[in-house]
Amino acid sequence: MSLEHELGLIKPIVLQPHRALLNIYYTASCLKKRADEFFRPFGLTDVQFNLMMLLQHQSRPDEGLSQAQLSDMMLVNRANITSLIDRMEKVDLVVRTAAPDDRRYNIIKLTSRGRKLLARVEPLYANEVKKIMVPLRESEQKKLIAMLEKTRSRLPCRT
Repeated sequence: MSLEHELGLIKPIVLQPHRALLNIYYTASCLKKRADEFFRPFGLTDVQFNLMMLLQHQSRPDEGLSQAQLSDMMLVNRANITSLIDRMEKVDLVVRTAAPDDRRYNIIKLTSRGRKLLARVEPLYANEVKKIMVPLRESEQKKLIAMLEKTRSRLPCRT
């Protein structure tokens, strides 16, 4: 179904680059809505899940990641990382400790509760991702990745 039809537009979008950009933006919006629906029953947001995945898969065992490292890796504004970690700490998903060699920064680790929740949600998430991406063959997914990376190369993505 065309973007114009989905949005109920009366006239077609004439400028092709604008149409392509709006398709990316609208798809991202739809993905965000689906993520909200998926994570809600687990008491999580997509951003919290992303942080948990980073802690689980991007840190060495029992080492965690610094808030600065998480800020660099996250798909959120850097200013939001402290409040995100505050909220996750309050519900016992992560723990924040001062770095042993430099007390000016914190190390973030998953708690036992956080690891258990992630172990429960991650396989379900992987299945959901597969369901969403099934219309695209693997070769098309690779092309999509390459095209989006090429588009981002022209944008200032980091703040």
